[in-house]
Amino acid sequence: MVVMNASSAAGTTAQAPGEAPHRSGFACFVGRPNAGKSTLTNALVGTKVAITSNRPQTTRHTVRGVVHRPDAQLVLVDTPGLHKPRTLLGERLNDVVRTTWAEVDVIGFCLPADQKIGPGDRFIAGELAELKKSTPKVAVVTKTDLVTSEALAAQLIAVDRLGKELGIEWAEIVPVSATEGSQVELLAELLVPLLPEGPALYPDGDLTDEPEQVMVAELIREAALEGVRDELPHSIAVVVEEMLPREGRPADRPLLDVHATVFIERPSQKGIVIGPKGKRLKEVGSTSRRHIEALLGTPVYLDLHVKVAKDWQRDPKQLRRLGF
Repeated sequence: MVVMNASSAAGTTAQAPGEAPHRSGFACFVGRPNAGKSTLTNALVGTKVAITSNRPQTTRHTVRGVVHRPDAQLVLVDTPGLHKPRTLLGERLNDVVRTTWAEVDVIGFCLPADQKIGPGDRFIAGELAELKKSTPKVAVVTKTDLVTSEALAAQLIAVDRLGKELGIEWAEIVPVSATEGSQVELLAELLVPLLPEGPALYPDGDLTDEPEQVMVAELIREAALEGVRDELPHSIAVVVEEMLPREGRPADRPLLDVHATVFIERPSQKGIVIGPKGKRLKEVGSTSRRHIEALLGTPVYLDLHVKVAKDWQRDPKQLRRLGF
């Protein structure tokens, strides 16, 4: 079924208690790197729970975003993009993806509207075709704001054809623009009936089960990636060493001390991250501090350091130390 507009969802109201069973379950968005999965997760949850970047393989942790509705609770699992691994880190990220696929109730396959279906998409679709038939699969055509209506129609037809070629029966084919919020609510409406009946899995108000320190580290890494996207490969990892309330502060003027380390792989990269006279690292600090304060709702003092962890993406011991 191809859904081109939200008219069918307009004017719907929540079912009164007892009229329909409450549903709850897990959904994950899959797709090649930079297909818009994290942006879509954030749009559905209504706040930032997954970091976004123009660089492939930005997501490294499986982040759960919780969408609360009167009739359902939709828990979104944001996975790394499935890709051809070149490092041990890449292999582990792919393992995370496949493990997640086997555990969720519904899978959303994200395909950007502005790029033709390529070998990477076909590879992922082939893997999806081998999954158990009982797991519903929804094709989500993302980034619709970047194309004309004619180009979007052509992409929808191509996605439908891809499913037929591989024996995948799409439960829905939904075009969305997460950046503009177009049809995001409709996507939620269509995912909910595919979930099993059951009570809420998370308390009302919880938006993610990701630990605060991991969220803070991800926000710092996002800012660091934005600062060096043209100069550094994907060699940045961040560890929050300590998060403690500043002692002696009055109750109405709290301050949270956050001490974090940005790890890179080679000494030559250190200067790139720090920048001339420390300018770039200061920008990373000020940008991430604003996001951290918004996340935690308290003023933050952020202490950032840069260290070299030689070839950490290929070293099992260092991968464990950095949380992978």
